[in-house]
Amino acid sequence: MATGLKIPEKIVAFIDIGTNSIRLLLVQNNPGYNYRIITQQKETVRLGEEEFFNQYLRPEAMYRAVVVCRKFIELARSYGADEMIAVATAATREAQNQIEFLDLLRREAGLEVQVISGKEEARLIYLGVSSGINLGDRKGFFIDIGGGSTEIIIGDQWRYDYLDSLKLGAIRLTTLFFENENGPVSQNKYTIIQNHVRHEAIHTLNKIRPLQIDLAFGSSGTVENLAEIAMRMFYKRRLQRDDYLEYDQLKQVVGLLCSLSLEERRKIAGINPDRADIIIAGAAIIDTFMQEFNLSRIQISDRGLRDGLLIDYISRGENHELHSLSFREQSVLQLGRICNFDEIHSNNVAELALELFDSSAKLSLHHFSEKERELLEYAALLHDIGSFLSYNNHHAHSYYLIRNADLLGFNQTEIAIIAATAFFHRKALPRKKYPELGELDKQSQKIVTILSLLLRIAESLDRSHTGLVKHARFLSEDSWEIVLELETGRDCQLELWGLRNHEKAVAESFGKKLTAKIVISNHETYEKI
Repeated sequence: MATGLKIPEKIVAFIDIGTNSIRLLLVQNNPGYNYRIITQQKETVRLGEEEFFNQYLRPEAMYRAVVVCRKFIELARSYGADEMIAVATAATREAQNQIEFLDLLRREAGLEVQVISGKEEARLIYLGVSSGINLGDRKGFFIDIGGGSTEIIIGDQWRYDYLDSLKLGAIRLTTLFFENENGPVSQNKYTIIQNHVRHEAIHTLNKIRPLQIDLAFGSSGTVENLAEIAMRMFYKRRLQRDDYLEYDQLKQVVGLLCSLSLEERRKIAGINPDRADIIIAGAAIIDTFMQEFNLSRIQISDRGLRDGLLIDYISRGENHELHSLSFREQSVLQLGRICNFDEIHSNNVAELALELFDSSAKLSLHHFSEKERELLEYAALLHDIGSFLSYNNHHAHSYYLIRNADLLGFNQTEIAIIAATAFFHRKALPRKKYPELGELDKQSQKIVTILSLLLRIAESLDRSHTGLVKHARFLSEDSWEIVLELETGRDCQLELWGLRNHEKAVAESFGKKLTAKIVISNHETYEKI
């Protein structure tokens, strides 16, 4: 809904930590839903170098990434950046030593990084690319070839129809097929790589074939560099904005690249020498998809994930006039409905949980912000979806479904917090011995502890699924007691009985004894729980 508020002017840095490169977009965000790009930077770090053999980031690769991130942060701060938003993709997403790397970035570069899922990466790429083109209601095929993954999207100007992320990247395939090989590439070897791409993408290919494709768009360094070589080869000029890469031209570029050794490839006009070793693997990916969908040409876009981060950031602003649900709200609602959740009950619990969050904040029982409030709302909406599988142990099923649902618009930490909050809404209290809590960092553990308590109480207040309790809020009577005021139309003994299970959790979290105050038709009574 429209809010009528204005965006405060601020400078925001968006950092994309990819498998091959790290990118910075520094923006001045102005009132009225507009922005000015201050600078864009990119550095090749090869974070995913040799990672795909054993799923471990190499120490030297992590150090290179830290040095570049530190430099980008210093640059952003020199412009007075108010906020840093950083995400990491395939290399970090799949790394067994992910936590070590994130801790290193936090400690050495002062940067908090969110790891995003493959489908979330695809969504952000779609936002970034589609926001820079005039597509209208025509259907576009979007492909972004990264170092560790390739993202595929079908959509028009305003919404996507299909998102996918494939474990097909220029570095990943180079590691798989070209270990210690620096000579020319035979046609047989190139065909083997293409067959591997088809095998890995078979599900995606089958899903997309029935869909309409009017235009095709390619983004990422690999696609841009192939187009740059083609422009030099056929038109004797540099790549320009919105140029096309013709399929016939791509095939000739591939033939040239494969005929040369690595050292010879580095000298081709237009090539980025740092990509010479991985460009054939990347070319095999775009070649295969253009061939499979009979695409005669593909438009080159210089936009991508970091631009999507900006568009996503603006669309979430308090002042942006939204006429539909956000990606986050859509994603949560879709998951709930797929699992046939009790939508009325879930909304009741969510409303009560948010009232408890707000009233406890006023009493300084916690100091969380709107970000945590939003996560509580989503956890409340999804807390019972595990019943779709089985009511017995349904909190554990809810946790599993939330963690594995590829919720869009969320980073992995947010998804983990939502899932853990749903898990601890019944039975065991949050303890580090449970992997659902132990896998989170200390701050996230604190968030889950408080949010799950509020959700526990809210769930008990609609235990009968009849909406007897209309409103709930915490009142502080003295230093040792906290009063829970409940507004209800009639007696709610079942709900009161359920509150007794939370005395211990309230005492542990807030250091106070819990008492209920019932308001029925202006008649107040106190209940010692």
